[in-house]
Amino acid sequence: MKPTNDMADVLIVGAGASGGVAAKHLAEAGFKVVVLEQGNWVDRSELPGNKPEFALLSAKQWHPDPNVRGKKDDYPVDNSESDVPMWMYGGVGGSSILYAACWSRALPSDFRVRTLDGVADDWPISYEELEPFYNLMDVEMGVSGLAGNPAYPAGYNPPLPPFPINKTGRKAAEGMNKLGWHWWPGYDSIPSNAPHHSQAQCVRYGICRMGCPSGAKGSTDVTHFPAAMRAGAKVISGARVAQVTTDERGLANGAVYIKDGQQYFQPASLVILSSNAIGTARLLLMSASNRHPDGLGNSSGLVGKRLMVHPYATSVGIYEDQLDDWVGPSQYIESMQFYETEASRGFVRGCKWLLMPSDSPLQTVSRWTTGEGVRDEEFWGDQFTVKMRQAVGHLLEWAVVPEDLPEETNYVSLSPDLQDSDGLPAPKIHYRTSENTHKMLDFNLARTLEAHQAAGAVRTWVTERNRTSGHIMGTAKMGNDPESSVVDKYCRSHDVPNLFVIDGSVFPTSTGVNITATICANAKRVATYISDNHTNLEVAR
Repeated sequence: MKPTNDMADVLIVGAGASGGVAAKHLAEAGFKVVVLEQGNWVDRSELPGNKPEFALLSAKQWHPDPNVRGKKDDYPVDNSESDVPMWMYGGVGGSSILYAACWSRALPSDFRVRTLDGVADDWPISYEELEPFYNLMDVEMGVSGLAGNPAYPAGYNPPLPPFPINKTGRKAAEGMNKLGWHWWPGYDSIPSNAPHHSQAQCVRYGICRMGCPSGAKGSTDVTHFPAAMRAGAKVISGARVAQVTTDERGLANGAVYIKDGQQYFQPASLVILSSNAIGTARLLLMSASNRHPDGLGNSSGLVGKRLMVHPYATSVGIYEDQLDDWVGPSQYIESMQFYETEASRGFVRGCKWLLMPSDSPLQTVSRWTTGEGVRDEEFWGDQFTVKMRQAVGHLLEWAVVPEDLPEETNYVSLSPDLQDSDGLPAPKIHYRTSENTHKMLDFNLARTLEAHQAAGAVRTWVTERNRTSGHIMGTAKMGNDPESSVVDKYCRSHDVPNLFVIDGSVFPTSTGVNITATICANAKRVATYISDNHTNLEVAR
């Protein structure tokens, strides 16, 4: 092993959304920051979205599933005990490279589900505590949207104006209006009307989930890491962390990482994990030692437990009108009509709906060939032309994001068989979609079909009922009690005082919205806490 003599004040493991936010904030505050990232920088010219073959590229090289991509700098995921695959991306920017840029805040009720609904646990923080950091992140991520959404507390006012909702959004909104159901123009971490800081203005490709070739989308390789590096942060890419180490006092004092087949040790006074809820759990489990035999920071036994995902579902409607359903940005409108618990529905909590662009004609093919009630119809041959003409440019798709409740039977462990390219154990996913989530999806899908019909659809069907979304949470729960949580309200390990976790691992509940806004706001909150209190924090020397 080659030690480095470059002692960091703060070592951040993972260069994704939360890691980028923390690196920028702490470097600009004067800390000596080192970031270790297993992936590499993305060459924007290689992103598929502005290429004729974009649909084929996104089905392999740029697929969100690391098992499909099969890149050396990814780690494989053992999904043999999971209902759904796990989506994530390794590289500077992390999964923000391939996220849809839907920028939804959690609602106040999301922080109080035990109090309101008697399930799961309340968060140790409130919406009001997180709100100023949501506001700051809206600016840092170039968020566009319309103020005044009645689903949220007063004062939610994005810094940039909303995108047009296009023909697609208007058509869907007509149906929602007829039913008297809530809808609002979608919030996007993409500048709508002009360049914003380091972000370009959106050119409306409509393929945000495949990466943004124009550099408009709020991914942290664009919004945060360049600024962090200008402030002195050091980003080491292609560096796979194998273990977080501790000193004789039990404090985290750095990490062992592998780069180009060689092991290195990076010393640090304070360590932050930001490797997503699978990668962070994996690393804590791999960092077991005599002092921490069940994994670093795992005295509660909850590291890796309470895994939550958003196994979202979709339905489509075909319309006679030409809707230009491929035009960006990433979401036209959203609805919170069925977000809060209503006991008569037979389940607790609820869903956000969102209306997104069509990816490609290939995706349209899959809607016919896998959809409920249509997959057994004749499709190829003469019917291919007939059905594709009916659908391309004439199709709306509602996506439903369910709040997945935490269960200790859903968890991440280390695979006994599968390894990454450096010989480290792959994560194994144990996940079964709960009865509550299934009921929630069934109810909301039925309502989306009603919404399609009210908007004038000539045909409707469910396309997917239980698909992963890449929203991964819960494996290092935040809480006040060390016996029932992994980190405290400031995301500091109960067991290791100078070890922090700032990704979606810390979520006590999953919320029912896209999670990146909350991850980033919380990362900003924790980085601010570290910066403001660094003289009182216990650190390695």
